[in-house]
Amino acid sequence: MSVYGGNTLRELERAVQSGTIEQTLPPAQLVIVRDGPVPDDIQRYLDSLPSTMAVWFAVEHPDMPAPTVTVVPLEENHGLAHALNVGLEHCLYEYIARADCDDVSLPNRFATIIPQFVASSRTASHARPDGSGSVDVLGSAIREFSDDEREPGQVRLLPAEGAELAKYARLQSPIHHPSVVFRKSAVITAGGYPEDAGRFEDYMLWERMMLNHAQFLNVPEPLVLYRTNKEAYERRGGFSMFVEECRLQWRFMRDGFTTPWQFLRNVAVRAAYRLTPMAIRRRAYHAIVDKRNGALESAPEQPEPPKRGRHSAPDDSEDATSAS
Repeated sequence: MSVYGGNTLRELERAVQSGTIEQTLPPAQLVIVRDGPVPDDIQRYLDSLPSTMAVWFAVEHPDMPAPTVTVVPLEENHGLAHALNVGLEHCLYEYIARADCDDVSLPNRFATIIPQFVASSRTASHARPDGSGSVDVLGSAIREFSDDEREPGQVRLLPAEGAELAKYARLQSPIHHPSVVFRKSAVITAGGYPEDAGRFEDYMLWERMMLNHAQFLNVPEPLVLYRTNKEAYERRGGFSMFVEECRLQWRFMRDGFTTPWQFLRNVAVRAAYRLTPMAIRRRAYHAIVDKRNGALESAPEQPEPPKRGRHSAPDDSEDATSAS
């Protein structure tokens, strides 16, 4: 997890709680990179977090060790990609879960992902005709919310794996970044997060890993509540965003990830989406997601948000995970 001066304490607290003490399978380590100066209230929270975490687990899970809290302070803000690469260096475990500090991890996130990560290692088939190898990147569906997580909104699904996911990746990102769990070794082998990809550091990383024949898998359960608001829709549009995406598409074609025809198609689609007024873009976005999902009624139901401070301990927590 990365936190910077534009984040709020309220959102950070909720993200940390939901990713640790409220998980039925808590992580073994929490890594937070402070990307430059932050407000005083956030700094005080980060300073006290190791002792706070110890108290939480002593009260709620006395039979389980509290996650190790690693706070990495950076003197200057260098952007998300750099912060995540620094965070990777401080993660102690092979399985690393990403989390954004304004999103909410549902209580069964790690208890669902980690067993499937292990079990599906022998069955995932993306990019390897013989189906050999282990899953390297595993994501989930996400469910949007505006401010109140008790009022969840639209579910966003992605193709599961194989040829369908590979085809989808040539048009859009194949993984919801806030939901991802990946193998540290596979990410390091791909060079980590590219720090020259603008706001598309995750998509460029997935491209590198796919070209490296990494295995990808998505599960259909929404395991993360993804915060959306007016500012989020504004960030999806504008000329500067379109220019960044054109650069990304050019690199994809140069790398051989996409064909010249796919490059032209993608740029045309991005122009139609990024350069339209926000109200139209918002409606188009929801229509596109609805079409991809099919009927929302068929999507998995969201688990009931937990009451804070009352959590059940896992039956089997042998798989250690870093939340980063």
